[in-house]
Amino acid sequence: MHIAGSTGEPFSNLINNVRSIRIMVCKSAIHPRFLTKDICRPLQQYKVVEMKLLAQQRELQAKIPDIEKCLDIVATLQAKKGTGEELLADFEVSEGIYSRARIEESDSVCLWLGANVMLEYTSDEASALLQKNLDNATASLEVLIADLEFLRDQVTITQVTIARVYNWDVHQRRSKQVTATVVKDS
Repeated sequence: MHIAGSTGEPFSNLINNVRSIRIMVCKSAIHPRFLTKDICRPLQQYKVVEMKLLAQQRELQAKIPDIEKCLDIVATLQAKKGTGEELLADFEVSEGIYSRARIEESDSVCLWLGANVMLEYTSDEASALLQKNLDNATASLEVLIADLEFLRDQVTITQVTIARVYNWDVHQRRSKQVTATVVKDS
């Protein structure tokens, strides 16, 4: 009945017509209000998953420009290699405190990997590693965007289904009132 998307979340079932609602209510043998609550459960799960995916998307969107900036710096160092020119760079020592450094020609680059780990690479290795990281981050971002679109579709389908069940219930209650009034008046 449910097919999972790439996030592992099941597809929502869209109720297309009144007959489907009637069949669903009869099969479940519960009041439509309770059926609406059952339909709301996946909606809450979708919202939780959406928040997690949005957080991951923000992290990747912040990470990609940093990787691109590092790639540009390594490319600049490679371009300056062999020219004999010194490279002047301003860098942040602490919040709001900057210093100027003179970078002499070198074939190695130190990359901060995180978790208090820094490794020295040749310029070519550093460029290859950064390009690989950029490609992975970009691919991950594309998958996240597709997952978010899928999740938003599921949220919309679930909300439409809830509205249809609710409207069907309101229509049924009004029909019963009209029938009861007609029987009472006759």
